Amino acid sequence: METNYVTRDNFGMYANRDSGPGPALMGADTLIGNDVYNSEGEDLGDIKEFMIDMSSGRIEYAVLSFGGVLGMGDKLFAVPWAALELDTANKRFTLDVMKEALHEAPGFDQDHWPSMSDKSWASGVHKFYGTPYGAE
Repeated sequence: METNYVTRDNFGMYANRDSGPGPALMGADTLIGNDVYNSEGEDLGDIKEFMIDMSSGRIEYAVLSFGGVLGMGDKLFAVPWAALELDTANKRFTLDVMKEALHEAPGFDQDHWPSMSDKSWASGVHKFYGTPYGAE
């Protein structure tokens, strides 16, 4: 079954596309589990979590799960929010990264999360994805 923000909409937010929320304002719970593809149409994984800067209220990272089988052995990536684009036509996210490049991306496993507020770690992640890092 396809997982996207429409199929995860338990409250009918997106039922009336002319007047409801989205795509400019969307429910976080409807976005968790959404697929992420690159511009070549390759499946890069799905969103597992959002990391929110509690002082600003902004989403800083979407945690992407890639690889593994049935959730086992997945590698996790903190993808800067600015690196993702919502593809409303296909109801998924697009990340401008080749699938092979994710093997070299800074990642982690579910038992060893990095300190995402560490400036050195954040700078390296933003550099990999080509997004600006504003905390420097």
